[in-house]
Amino acid sequence: EFDMAYFRAYSHIGVHEEMIKDRVRTETYKSAIMRYQHLISGKVVLDVGCGTGILAIFCAFAGAKRVYAVDASEIAVQAREVVKDNNLSDRVTVLLGRVEDVSIGEKVDVIVSEWMGYMLLYESMLPSIIFARDKWLKPGGFILPSHASLFLAPVTNSDRYRESIDFWRDVYGINMSSMIPHARLYSFEEPCIETISGENVLTWPIIVKEVDCYTITARELETVTAKFSFSSMLTAPLNGFAFWFDVVFNGP
Repeated sequence: EFDMAYFRAYSHIGVHEEMIKDRVRTETYKSAIMRYQHLISGKVVLDVGCGTGILAIFCAFAGAKRVYAVDASEIAVQAREVVKDNNLSDRVTVLLGRVEDVSIGEKVDVIVSEWMGYMLLYESMLPSIIFARDKWLKPGGFILPSHASLFLAPVTNSDRYRESIDFWRDVYGINMSSMIPHARLYSFEEPCIETISGENVLTWPIIVKEVDCYTITARELETVTAKFSFSSMLTAPLNGFAFWFDVVFNGP
């Protein structure tokens, strides 16, 4: 049931528009694929969670002999049309289904995927990458991206605190301070997805989890824990903790 809701969400074009418009993300993938063109040209590639097919097409531009583009959401139907419109149907095959269920019929030399979820691991496709790696990747094969790191640091954000908490002290001339305990509880109930500046970070981050896409196992993802302690580099209120991640496109 969760999988179906997840895949339905990724059938919506708005999700893919937002990701593709992220120029840092999209151009980094394109640059990495072209940087390793010598490892992709003439090879068989598997794109896990292909979405609109953009990464699969980049791989075809890099000279891939065949690309299998797999997606479990209905966006795969549109991806086929995109591939056709770019005259690549002879080299890019779009498959609608989970990578755990589809049949490719041959081992692949390269796996490419934009598998990262919120906070790297939340709703991520990393288990599917692990499955594809173990079932379809040839020995000595190549995975893009190859590594990832999840970071954690304490943060202060007085502006946001004022917007969410102090707002209730005077609402159109009405004292609603009794709402503050509830607002404070609600503010920390769910994570916020936003950009923060370096001046909001109170100390150096720690690494919560490092991912090596060549060796990580599904069992490692069942529970992720980390112990940490911080010494703040400045005097400021502690308003929460920030998580962010980096991914790396290393060669084999």
